[in-house]
Amino acid sequence: MIGALEALAEASGLVWRYRDGAGREHEAPPESLQAVLAALGISAENDQAASDSLVALQQTRAARPVPEWMVVTADQPVSVPITSGATDWQLTCEDGTTQNGRAEGRIDLAPLPMGYHWLMVGGVRMAILSAPERLPPVRRGWGVMAPLYGMRPVGRGGVGDYADLAAMAETLGRHGAGFLGINPVHAGFAEDPQAFSPYSPTSRQWFATMHVAADGAEPAADGPLIDYPSALAAQKRALETAYTQTQASEDPVFQRWWTEQGDSLQVFATHQALSAVQGPYWRDWAADLQDATSDAVAEFAAANASEITFHAWLQWQAECQLAAAQTVALAAGMAHGLYLDLAVGTHPHGAETWADPDLFARGVSQGAPPDGFSPQAQVWNLAPMRPDVLSARGFAPIAHILRHQLRFSGILRIDHILGFDRAFWVPEGLPGVYVTMPKAALLAVARIEAARAGAVIIGEDLGVVPDRLREDMDQSGILGCRVAMFERDWGGDGRFLAPENYPQNAIASFGSHDLPLWRGWRAGRDIDWRQRVGDMTPEAAEDARTHRDGEVAGFDKASGDTSGSMSGMIDFLARSSARLAAVQIEDILGEGEQPNLPGTVHQHPNWRRRLRLAPAELSNNQGLKDVSAIMARHER
Repeated sequence: MIGALEALAEASGLVWRYRDGAGREHEAPPESLQAVLAALGISAENDQAASDSLVALQQTRAARPVPEWMVVTADQPVSVPITSGATDWQLTCEDGTTQNGRAEGRIDLAPLPMGYHWLMVGGVRMAILSAPERLPPVRRGWGVMAPLYGMRPVGRGGVGDYADLAAMAETLGRHGAGFLGINPVHAGFAEDPQAFSPYSPTSRQWFATMHVAADGAEPAADGPLIDYPSALAAQKRALETAYTQTQASEDPVFQRWWTEQGDSLQVFATHQALSAVQGPYWRDWAADLQDATSDAVAEFAAANASEITFHAWLQWQAECQLAAAQTVALAAGMAHGLYLDLAVGTHPHGAETWADPDLFARGVSQGAPPDGFSPQAQVWNLAPMRPDVLSARGFAPIAHILRHQLRFSGILRIDHILGFDRAFWVPEGLPGVYVTMPKAALLAVARIEAARAGAVIIGEDLGVVPDRLREDMDQSGILGCRVAMFERDWGGDGRFLAPENYPQNAIASFGSHDLPLWRGWRAGRDIDWRQRVGDMTPEAAEDARTHRDGEVAGFDKASGDTSGSMSGMIDFLARSSARLAAVQIEDILGEGEQPNLPGTVHQHPNWRRRLRLAPAELSNNQGLKDVSAIMARHER
């Protein structure tokens, strides 16, 4: 007979028995279930508590006359089943208009416009997500992935900025590229210059100010690797001078923009100003400042208005410069322009969790179970959003984040979209557990926001992919990712898939920022690094190199280019059935070292490598000309 704890875990959407990417069975212990349930606000510390929580959960659900949310097709009639008797109802549409009625058994509504609506039935609210059934198909095209931080080559110093991004977009657009993809540009930890990973932001709602172009910044320490502390210090001094000179507090355009952002920008800017005094992570702040709604925070805000305005002004600058880069990209002929990247989560002690602590689960981290790429389970030190809170708020938090990114991009990649289906939560010191997420609702939000922006959504669907997720993405018109070095006939002889066998609704690339580059892959540079940092013994590394030699030969055979040239690899991507193809700028420039080595922090120079050429210097680069010609030959 199933115990109270397991019954509660199952009713709460937890999956603790699963198979990893290598086919191995896992079962998380009861302690993991208790920790994850606690993170969801559910008491289960003993059998009695678990039993009581289960009864309360069942009673709450039974008392609801309607579900918590419902996805409907935009501009189509809607029928909502209700379990109560004759009941009054009220519909409040996104535009504020209302409808009222009384019904029994079901509520029949006229077609609803695309958007977010609320239905009140018997005192209970239900979110209605009215979404297009499918996003329109994407035309065949290609683009380039490039590290924004590295767009300042040796000789110029500093960190690549949004002006460099515009220059890069213009150059690539003139060569026929349809998009320019970059890593996330979420707000980072300005007071911790060592926390420069784009995938661990302080907030996904706001933008990175480390990339704001600052005229007059002093030359930073130069070299092939970025020295973030000196570069960001010089940039900050220049931005402070510019802020003082512009008299932002008296600029009506800036003030009007600030007012339009609502309270969320005021809270974020207050957090940033506090960070300059208290340190980057709010867990280390004075206790009365850890609560964004406290009197102490209000007193700080009143006494530090200029500093708060400065951080709001920085966000305005970031948005203005991103908008300018997108304008330049489209004017240069790009079909999509900027391709931005949405990180899978946020830092547990950053601005986003400080501003809205109830939205995020505590005591757990997002992560991933073991797979072929990472034999050990991954723990990302990122705070997961609680699915119950998202549902109660009609998914407004994720809609806001997507909308903010799509204002400045024609393509948005959702990192680890597997988390739309089920998220892997890892309690500290314990094995992880899957938490079922409201997949249909999250996909609907993505469709609504993309349709409103006229943009493309790409979901990074790599790793241990849940059943039916790719089918649901395809039905939504959301593109998947197909990385050529992993695309094999895994159920057969393991040979590389022919490019014409790639799915159409996808973006094809050879690798990614977490994987070796073309030259590095062929030479086994990632294996060398794994041995250097201690992840592989010399014997294991030698076996891996032998295996890699076989992989290289297999890919050359699949591409039809036994010479192993980069052009052969580009031609392979160009011939693929995938609607979009992406080439890394480092491959175009013939580089060999990958941008990031997952699982390392200081052992490898992650996110620090500069490009050899400045954006304007790429115009005459033969590698770029060759890529452009190959893509054109295959009608991309």
